Amino acid sequence: MEKRLYDYELDDNLEIYVMIESCDVRIAKNGKKFLALTFQDKSGKMDGKFWDAGEKDIEMFRPGIVVAVKGKRELYQGNPQLKIFNMHPSNDPAHQNLDKFVETAPENIEDLKEEFNQIIFQITNPTMNRVVRYLLNKYQEEFFIGPAAKKLHHAYRGGLAYHTVSILRLAQVVVNQYQDVDVSLLYSGAIIHDLGKVRELTGPINTEYTLEGNLVGHIVIADEEISKACQALKIDENKEDILLLKHMILSHHGLLEYGSPVRPRILEAEILHQLDHLDASITQVSDALSRTQAGEFSERLFGMDNRSFYKPNHPRQKP
Repeated sequence: MEKRLYDYELDDNLEIYVMIESCDVRIAKNGKKFLALTFQDKSGKMDGKFWDAGEKDIEMFRPGIVVAVKGKRELYQGNPQLKIFNMHPSNDPAHQNLDKFVETAPENIEDLKEEFNQIIFQITNPTMNRVVRYLLNKYQEEFFIGPAAKKLHHAYRGGLAYHTVSILRLAQVVVNQYQDVDVSLLYSGAIIHDLGKVRELTGPINTEYTLEGNLVGHIVIADEEISKACQALKIDENKEDILLLKHMILSHHGLLEYGSPVRPRILEAEILHQLDHLDASITQVSDALSRTQAGEFSERLFGMDNRSFYKPNHPRQKP
């Protein structure tokens, strides 16, 4: 089996086929152009720089193509980086299938769909149940193949659905522990809290923010989708059930400076915010540690206040 990006250790020389996930033309201090690249395969993503790029290089190396790279795995400012010795596009017809280079959710998508169906049955509030079913049916394909982010967490095919079901699993623990929690409201909010990302992001291959994603954002998009669902289902948007559900979406980032137009003002909204943050944080740290040798620190994680995390030598105890 061909080695992947993170099969190589620090200071290893490598020869590898990877997909260009992003490519930006920049100007170096000497005035010459270079390419700031992000490479991707099923093991993850890694940045690299192609120095002294000519116009032919700029035209040839673009997102969505597979390249053969000879180089070395290094560390730059605490982050893994691929030092490029030479690079050229792959001519192998098998590399036209980009799915081979795209990271995917760790669980089967069909199994996740069935888990969603079982949870929706537990949403006994009829108004919320109708809205959730309508929106999932409307965006089923995009929801179950899309990423949850461009880079920070669950940034892979099926990541949006996997992130969502992870929050639902945590929510089930919460409702079993705390009897005052509204199950329908918490589950409904959890299922559609990031639904706007189906329009905010372009998809699992060469993920970028859409114009709407940059200018409007997934929180407002999801709020609009609830309004459209109400219109289609002839539900009064001013019903308390709908206002509560909208509040779950609008407040789930927790703080105004993190993009939420309002802070959580109901119990279930506060729970959703905390569970969303917990799942995203655990995933970011776990992913980084999976690429870190025992006894070393991970790369710095932008989404975790630029901290690096230590991977202990002792074996972890699992339940």
